Amino acid sequence: MKNVLLLVVGVVLGFAVAHGANRTRPGAALFSDLDGRAREFGRVVAESYRAREAELRSAIAKSEDVVNDRS
Repeated sequence: MKNVLLLVVGVVLGFAVAHGANRTRPGAALFSDLDGRAREFGRVVAESYRAREAELRSAIAKSEDVVNDRS
């Protein structure tokens, strides 16, 4: 229970410090840059997921064709 309390206190303090830092010009620039990088990372992950999914669907379709040709 003590560890959960410390975790919650740490998260609350982290949000408070981040909110205060975001009010300064350098802090806002830092968070803006961080947000841009996180969005770019998310975009790359999503594109990679879709590309891999397409590869797997294509491989499944080819294997189904092979199985159906043998029947």
